Amino acid sequence: MSAAVRVERDGAVAVVIIDNPPVNAGSREVRAGIIAAIAEVAGDPACTGAVLIGHGTTFISGSDIREFAGPIAEPQMPAVIAAIEQCPKPVVAALSGSALGGGLEIALGCDARIALAGTLVGLPEVTLGIIPGAGGTVRLPRLIGTVAAIDLIASGKRITAEEAARLGLIDTVVTSDLRGAAVALAASLGAMRRITDRPVPPADESAVAAAADAAIRKGRSRPAIVESVAAVRRASALPTSEALRVERATFQQLRESEEAAALRYLFFAERAALRAVAPVAEARTVRAVGVIGAGTMGAGIAAAFIDAGLAAWLIDVDDAAVARGLSRVRETEDRAVRTGRIAQADADARLARLRPSTRLADIAGADLVIEAVFEDIDAKTAVLRDVAAATAAGTIIASNTSYLDLDVLAAATPRPTDVVGLHFFAPANVMRLVEVVRGKATSDAAFSAAFSVVKRLGKLPIVSGVCEGFIGNRLYSAYRMQCEFMLEEGCLPAQVDAALEAFGFAMGPFAVGDLSGLDIAWRNRKRLAASRDPRSRYAPALDRLCEMGRFGRKAGAGWYAYAAPDSEKAPDPIVHALIEQIARDKGIARRAFSDAEIVTRAMGALVNEAALLLAEGITSRPADIDLVMVNGFGFPKHRGGPVFWATRLPRAEVERAVDQVEAAAGHGFRRGNLDLVLRPTPTRD
Repeated sequence: MSAAVRVERDGAVAVVIIDNPPVNAGSREVRAGIIAAIAEVAGDPACTGAVLIGHGTTFISGSDIREFAGPIAEPQMPAVIAAIEQCPKPVVAALSGSALGGGLEIALGCDARIALAGTLVGLPEVTLGIIPGAGGTVRLPRLIGTVAAIDLIASGKRITAEEAARLGLIDTVVTSDLRGAAVALAASLGAMRRITDRPVPPADESAVAAAADAAIRKGRSRPAIVESVAAVRRASALPTSEALRVERATFQQLRESEEAAALRYLFFAERAALRAVAPVAEARTVRAVGVIGAGTMGAGIAAAFIDAGLAAWLIDVDDAAVARGLSRVRETEDRAVRTGRIAQADADARLARLRPSTRLADIAGADLVIEAVFEDIDAKTAVLRDVAAATAAGTIIASNTSYLDLDVLAAATPRPTDVVGLHFFAPANVMRLVEVVRGKATSDAAFSAAFSVVKRLGKLPIVSGVCEGFIGNRLYSAYRMQCEFMLEEGCLPAQVDAALEAFGFAMGPFAVGDLSGLDIAWRNRKRLAASRDPRSRYAPALDRLCEMGRFGRKAGAGWYAYAAPDSEKAPDPIVHALIEQIARDKGIARRAFSDAEIVTRAMGALVNEAALLLAEGITSRPADIDLVMVNGFGFPKHRGGPVFWATRLPRAEVERAVDQVEAAAGHGFRRGNLDLVLRPTPTRD
């Protein structure tokens, strides 16, 4: 036995305790310890059964993902489950906290499963680019059927013990004394109930095919999704031993893929990002917030806070504006009820925490106040001054600005040490990413409190310094401008969008612009026009479109034409003629582009801007750049982000990509130090 596993006796039942803090990951020590403990149970004539249970609050959170980057040490997980199944005495899994991935597969190897209410279970391997590799795709369908197994495994979702019990995955749910209930169950079983002795329940093939098609379509046909569906279907088509063998071989093959490496990298990058700011003793605990501005963004921010259990004031200038904001929040909660994500009682409780008002004085009791008014420096400084006057020293004052200089905003208030940037991404109640921006005057206490409250919202806080656009919008501006240069040189919007979507972006830059509204970028460009070097290359097509009233999907026209706001985009000859005229006016001879060249130019722009951000200290963590692009701008997760992408290529290839960007940009181009980007990229923390 290992130090991570110990055996206690409860009458004739052996209680095998997994004690591998902090989350009882299924490390080599845990695996070896369980095998030794099961051997002890099997060889003890006084022992009639066993319980597997986690020390503390968690059963086995999952496999130790750090092992997946190289050869996995013996004993591997299938050997653990084989030992449990071959034990001549019944073994009960007592689940609490979470039983995910390999943890749930161990539970599926047991004769019965009992769980504490609220425990989360699931097989989320597809989110790491792999499939369950220790029998999950073979045993789960035997318990819950093929259709439900496809849904659970191909989505990677986690479900509660209560839902798992309804599916037949868990035998019993208890609200207290998990150990006692598990011991009683083990003592009463008598005979073993191995899942592999059961057949897969018959299923209607059309229902299975529909579930498979839906899962693959939703998973955008990524290899792990396709293989997970195939593995579940094999459970009823092959002998058990053969299905287990093929599953393990597929797991091993996917584990060594580039996609799995990228997803592991992001997994550990997120964990590191969540620890980026240390708690500060003086930091205020945020219990109630004020949101100034009840527009789309303000309403989304308020919804995020009330969803997380905090009270939120939603303030605007008049009753009509507040009513519109309140309606937006109500619709958000109603949608959550309609889609089954929450119960009506939960929605009612959330809305009860929302406090609409037109009186700024009402925010006097808030611990944090966020301005979410439109992106104008005069409007934002006026609001921040008013907030400072209405609140006591130490109340955190946050700006949701996307581009503006936080130091200028803070200096306009009498309390710059209390000012921090909280840049939410739209829709704020849905998007995980929040840039937490530290100004030169921001105090440690204010910054720590702001970072902590973002984590409480269940969001991903990324630390940024102050610059135009912070991390995300600065990267995206460089990327988008390079794409606009390519329009002048020979591309059309649909070709650029298609090439980048084939690379894996959720949407191409021109479709994104139309969706978000071209007037947003236009307003920002006009703000910066006076400081622009007239010798630098500038692509005016977006400005011309906006001057024509083509603000995007909401206007029925932008880079594309739209028959209605929710209709499919259509290439527009007016836009094509405009682009060609601009090229003629500039003396640019348009030429054909390959999709590969489009991707190279776009990625070169991102990588170069990443190097500049690192050199300027806007971020010190290359992985944070990738997290921002993946979580805020639709960069394909399976490629890991622009920095990860660059580190996986020969340096000469990355240099050539930046060379092309530099040649296109011309005067004023700043080339980043690629040494800052092309450091070895760790796949574990």
